[in-house]
Amino acid sequence: MFKAGAVAGPQGALLTTASGIDLALWDIKGKALGIPIYNLIGGKRRDKIKVYVSSLARDLAPKDEAKRVARFRDQGYSGYKMHSAVPGKIDDPDDTTIKTVKAIREEVGYEVDVMVDVNSAYSVHHAIEIGHQLEDFGVFHFEEPVHIRNYVGMAEVTDALDIPIASGENSFTRWEHLTLIRDGRPDIVQADVVKVGGITEFLRIEAVLTAHGATMTTHNTQPYGSAAAHAHLLAPSNNFPYAQEYNIETVGIRDNDSILDTPYEVEDGFIRIPD
Repeated sequence: MFKAGAVAGPQGALLTTASGIDLALWDIKGKALGIPIYNLIGGKRRDKIKVYVSSLARDLAPKDEAKRVARFRDQGYSGYKMHSAVPGKIDDPDDTTIKTVKAIREEVGYEVDVMVDVNSAYSVHHAIEIGHQLEDFGVFHFEEPVHIRNYVGMAEVTDALDIPIASGENSFTRWEHLTLIRDGRPDIVQADVVKVGGITEFLRIEAVLTAHGATMTTHNTQPYGSAAAHAHLLAPSNNFPYAQEYNIETVGIRDNDSILDTPYEVEDGFIRIPD
């Protein structure tokens, strides 16, 4: 499937399809052998995974989003990712990123790690300008500040700032991830098992990235089969030192009619790795 998709150009949609089949095949293998997938790829080093809130809301006023952060803090989460920039526009004057981060700090102080994802909404010079302000607010990471294929621009932003730059959710193969870290040089790389071709390709990507000294985390906005697969992938690995993304917005096949026999529950900011 991976090779057949090459003639169709960008492989994102094709690889998502392949990912679903690959995950199912690993699941079948684990069931046939009577062991969890993490035992097929190295065993289990941890019993639970720390997750952070990934808020996909883009229309909240700064004070309202700050109050939302406080509610999740009270539920045990220690990290919150916001998406406040105006999607599809560059350097839009209606961007509320700095106002929102300021409101969050005023509401919860520095109790919660704040991550800022702007989905490529800035030019290089504006990303650097915003990034310096985010540094002053102690933001944990600054995600996709410039266009996802502007690797030279990303490297400029990375070099200009002390704040960690994160990227990778839009890299689909081990070769694209290698290009990303060689040319864009983000500090944190975010592979996603349901976008890269499943567990098979994810393991290859992890090998390539860690061989080049990259720090990894997971992109996870589809928290059902994706969260399940990531839990098994992270269980044997020391290459994921930070909290992992967890989408808290309503998702039908998790919240209304779960495809998992035992839904994943977040307890005090952690997900238990199931056997």
